Amino acid sequence: MARQPVSPRAPGDVRGNNLDVVRRHNLSIVLGLVHAEGSVSRAELTRRTSLNRSTIAALVAELVQLGLVLETEPDATNQVGRPSLVIVPSDKLVAISVYPELDAVTIGLVALGHRVLRTVRYDNVRVPSAREVVNIVGAVVAGMRGELDERFRVAGIGVAVPGLVGVSDGVVSLAPHLDWHNEPLADMLQEATGYPVWAANDATAGAIAEARFGSGRGVDDLIYLNGGASGIGGGVVSSGTLLGGASGFAGELGHTLVNSEGELCHCGATGCLETEVRRAPLLDALGLAPGQAAALDETLVAAWAAGPSPELRELVERQLRFLGVALAGFTNMFNPRLIVLGGFLGSLLEVSGDGLLEAVRGRAIIGSRDNVEITRSTFGSNLLMIGAAELALAGVLADPAG
Repeated sequence: MARQPVSPRAPGDVRGNNLDVVRRHNLSIVLGLVHAEGSVSRAELTRRTSLNRSTIAALVAELVQLGLVLETEPDATNQVGRPSLVIVPSDKLVAISVYPELDAVTIGLVALGHRVLRTVRYDNVRVPSAREVVNIVGAVVAGMRGELDERFRVAGIGVAVPGLVGVSDGVVSLAPHLDWHNEPLADMLQEATGYPVWAANDATAGAIAEARFGSGRGVDDLIYLNGGASGIGGGVVSSGTLLGGASGFAGELGHTLVNSEGELCHCGATGCLETEVRRAPLLDALGLAPGQAAALDETLVAAWAAGPSPELRELVERQLRFLGVALAGFTNMFNPRLIVLGGFLGSLLEVSGDGLLEAVRGRAIIGSRDNVEITRSTFGSNLLMIGAAELALAGVLADPAG
């Protein structure tokens, strides 16, 4: 089946056009703004699209009829004159998000306006095969089917995969930690659930979410780096464009060399970033089981504030050192304005204070290092749910009346 390409920016141009022949284009612009902002007044839509008020009123009315947005009364407190109606996304349109990992398969229900309505985490007793993931998702969706059919319009399923995924066909060429090879995951999920499916690399999905809704909004040059049970992946936005590469596999930043005397990686190389900076040793050092990964951030920050053991301090400082080497290299290569760290990498940033940024600026070349900033992911554990949902929602956002 045909699949739309991923992009870090919301569908639609910035400005609209009053010609009736481009009504669908204008609908896309208006819905895209409401989706990105979460709520926006009619007056603001008029200003930002350069469409006149009557055109905006007609477009909003059509989107309301389609069940995609709602009009609400504004808070008139401290306002002078007649307040403008506020447009908010409806909960009726949703996407199902899927994130398969070594330790768990997470399924989410995400509405327009990047609102995560629900998540279900299914803990794995072993590394799951692609077929087992499909069976898990199929069972969860079957259990929700009555509610989905009664309350929602499902745009489809978006999957964030920790591996190399063909955007055009949803085939997972390689997910090394999951030991998946040439798995037609999108087609398998579509057959099991009946919903259309889109798949992308997990860090790509995270980069899309951060660029559209999170710390990267308004930033044309950023790097998103995700750290999870399956290693480290990245997404690079340059001049407002998500870098995909010749085969769509760009962003495998976790396989950057940081230690020539390091451990053997799943990819066959030695000393990759994701072999030297890993979540599992941090969990072990904090006395947490793999199923308690959600508590890593709070536990690490608390232990660091209380005074870490020598072993924990050595481990964290070692990982931060190699992470700094990698980020300095990325800064030299891509000259980002912002680096966003998700997953356990955000926890490392939290305890480093300004240390990680200072390390990067100390190693990167003059010019590239001068304006770079480092921050944590905005949405925490929900980020990949939101990013995966964008894959499935893209078609409706591009053509709401379609």
